[in-house]
Amino acid sequence: MSTVILQDLSKTYPGGTQALKRLSLCLRPGEVFGFLGPNGAGKTTTVKLLTGILAPSGGSCRILGVDPHTQPEKVHALCGIVTEHAQMYDHLTGMENLLFYACAFGMAREKGKARGERLLRELALTGAKDRKLAAYSTGMRQRLSLARALLHRPQVLFLDEPTSGLDPESAQNVNHMIRSLAREEGVTVFLCTHQLRYAQEICTRFGLMEQGSLLACGTLEELRAQTFSAQTLRICASSLPENLPFQRRGPQEYQAKIGAREEIPALVRKIVEAGADVYGVSLAEPTLEDIYFSLTAAAKEGSAL
Repeated sequence: MSTVILQDLSKTYPGGTQALKRLSLCLRPGEVFGFLGPNGAGKTTTVKLLTGILAPSGGSCRILGVDPHTQPEKVHALCGIVTEHAQMYDHLTGMENLLFYACAFGMAREKGKARGERLLRELALTGAKDRKLAAYSTGMRQRLSLARALLHRPQVLFLDEPTSGLDPESAQNVNHMIRSLAREEGVTVFLCTHQLRYAQEICTRFGLMEQGSLLACGTLEELRAQTFSAQTLRICASSLPENLPFQRRGPQEYQAKIGAREEIPALVRKIVEAGADVYGVSLAEPTLEDIYFSLTAAAKEGSAL
């Protein structure tokens, strides 16, 4: 079953700016999907289309079978949304903000209060629950925004730079909660970010965007296979047999290009059988950044032809 479906989704703004070009995606329950790209890539436009804020110029999208353009209120009942700049009521306390939104979600007051207390505890905000929001730091506001989005137990969670402004400990708590929501409660997390290293740590699958177009989609392993035909194997050893395809990179340091990690045991075995001592073996696999820059470079070359 797919929770989020986009089929040839497109958006052209008045004036002719084409922000999204025939985007097709399917997201499943329990996955943390990294929707990645720089500013202007189409990430915010996509989220606005999926949550009914914008109407598509072409194609369609569904959230658990519901069209956000024609039934936005149903989609909002199914989803939680956290933007990069949390907007709530400064004159209310943290708990008062949560109680207000719990009421807006149709929750009974006691149920909303119990849920709010638990979320505040998990996000380390219990000590600030009776403080006015105007006194909250940027990071505290961001965590309260996440608590608000999770009040009604959404099945799909949209996150825009969720750890922006957070200290390392708070960011770790938020990341733990995101993983737990996906793994234990089956929530589909749609995470928008331009921080590729962060996305590689937390996401299970990725969609790489550039100027409104999807460059590639898949797991990290799938994207590596699509983008790079070889990986770099580095070995530190006393010596290497001459018949192996390694280049010397320094004292007792060698490297070679291999097609897959399955080749490593046989190569190490040959080195040991030749009488050499092996001190270290490492595989320099392409990172998400490597993949993204390779894809964008290829796209630029293609458009220049």
